[in-house]
Amino acid sequence: MLFRKRTLILMLIDAMLINLAAFGSFYLRFEGDIPPGSYQIYYHTAVAGTILYIAVFYVFGLYNRLWQYASTGELLSIIYAVTVGTGGTAAVVYFYGVAKAASLPFRMPHSSAVLLWLAMVFLIGGSRFIWRILQENAFDRHVPGSQKQVLIVGAGDAGVLAARELKNRNYREGRPIGFIDDDRAKQKLHLLGIPVLGTRKDIARVVKGHNIDEVIIAMPSASGESVREIVQICEKSGVDLKIMPGVYDIISGDINVNPIRQVQVEDLLGREPVCVDLEEVAGYVSGETVFITGAGGSIGSEICRQIAKFNPGKLVLLGHGENSIFDIEQELRAERPGIDYITEILDIKDREKVCLLFDRYKPGVVFHAAAHKHVPLMEKNPEEALKNNVLGTQNLAEAADRVKVKTFVSISTDKAVNPTSIMGATKRTVELLIQSLDLRSQTKFVAVRFGNVLGSRGSVIPTFKRQIANGGPVTVTHPDMVRYFMTIPEATQLVIQAGAMAQGGEIFILDMGKPVKIVDLAKDLIRLSGFEPEVDIKIQFTGIRPGEKLYEELLTTEEGTTSTKHSRIFVAKPNVIDVKLLEELTHIVRERGSYLTRDEVIELLQTVIPTFRKKTPKAVAK
Repeated sequence: MLFRKRTLILMLIDAMLINLAAFGSFYLRFEGDIPPGSYQIYYHTAVAGTILYIAVFYVFGLYNRLWQYASTGELLSIIYAVTVGTGGTAAVVYFYGVAKAASLPFRMPHSSAVLLWLAMVFLIGGSRFIWRILQENAFDRHVPGSQKQVLIVGAGDAGVLAARELKNRNYREGRPIGFIDDDRAKQKLHLLGIPVLGTRKDIARVVKGHNIDEVIIAMPSASGESVREIVQICEKSGVDLKIMPGVYDIISGDINVNPIRQVQVEDLLGREPVCVDLEEVAGYVSGETVFITGAGGSIGSEICRQIAKFNPGKLVLLGHGENSIFDIEQELRAERPGIDYITEILDIKDREKVCLLFDRYKPGVVFHAAAHKHVPLMEKNPEEALKNNVLGTQNLAEAADRVKVKTFVSISTDKAVNPTSIMGATKRTVELLIQSLDLRSQTKFVAVRFGNVLGSRGSVIPTFKRQIANGGPVTVTHPDMVRYFMTIPEATQLVIQAGAMAQGGEIFILDMGKPVKIVDLAKDLIRLSGFEPEVDIKIQFTGIRPGEKLYEELLTTEEGTTSTKHSRIFVAKPNVIDVKLLEELTHIVRERGSYLTRDEVIELLQTVIPTFRKKTPKAVAK
């Protein structure tokens, strides 16, 4: 009803404008003195034009648009509609004149037709765009609480969106004072009436000179290194800092908060996020029974979310912790209810239960994310690292081989490269184990190796956030400690992509860019929380923990890499594997696992990794 009322009002306004344009075209054509014989032509032009223009406007959809958001597309629609309407009006008047030729010389003057077209474009276009003009300017004033001065970094599409976002809120969130952009061609120009005040090197000067309270980074495509540099400049200036994500992040659902948000640590990774073609996944998980071990963990639960998008036949969630499995099951059932979810509480060291579940469900794809991953904790419990990581994986892999699983993807870590920790050595043993199984199995066994995952359980970020919330200190093991970092979505996408690319026996590695200093990460997080490092929140160095290295590596000295069809994913060349030594190790662990001493665990691992703990680098804690 509201639409019909609005349409009728617009049609009535258009009818008046059409008659005004018709009269104006004849008035201008005859310079204010319309001959008596032309009045009847004008009259028929006005009648035919009113009917035809309104009909054409309706067909072109000019009555079902929100004109307060009008842009060049709407202007082109008006031009096309007016052109068709003018041509139709001239034709109707002409053919009516032909029919009456015996008594009337009926023809619309050519100049009147041109003037009619111009007048219609001006009047109809003006009547529509007046709504946008009013929307953008009628409320262009300060309102109570809008005294905050805002500087926008980035004078591109995202910068325009940021400025309009502030304007659409009647400046309640702040008033844009200027733009910052490194493009020299934009300097001293105006965008939406707002000046470009300089480049990133001028941020400190502009902030001080214009009393800026808040800076919005509107550069969604900027590298992490560029964002880090801008963040550091802004932090020194003492202003609040926010960032605007890419529009496609909002559309895809990766970001479901306000378009302008607080800067997050993920923005400071120092490299472009890795994107993979998850559509390729549909070919090997759609309709399959998919097992996910460790399904309640940070990586496992995200794999569940991603796999559920591609309609597996069954999604079997395996985990040791009942609460985490319950939580992810409830989430999946609420978001994607059409899938057959099965939950199983399982300790992967329980060989009989593992075999029972593989025989019962006969999965086609397995993602193995369950593992003990905490380095210092596994130094204190080395036999548990061996039992869970090595024997648990062997149980799963042998069961997968027996029921002829198509693809088995095991999650590894960069700590498996030249390992110095027991956890890392067990994960390297797992890599060798699944490669040895791949040599004699129809199942395609592969591993995926990556670094630290931001925001996962046990990672430094949640620890830092808790310490900051408690007022500090933030504890860092060593001022020179560096790590490779990736986000949870990157990690899970890499795991899933590896399954699609698997031929069997590969270790897939992500190009993780440059490693990040842990102390720099701590300082960034303190600043992003609104504090100043060493002033408001202290940083305390606690010393390297048992088994830790100052830096991590992605390849062993024997491994090289070969490229894949994905520019950021590589494959490590396989090593020579002594299958007999692996079998002896797993046999001893099965026989004496819980009774093995620390020294015996180390000796066992040295049988398959000869360099382990024999040449300990200086940068490794003993």
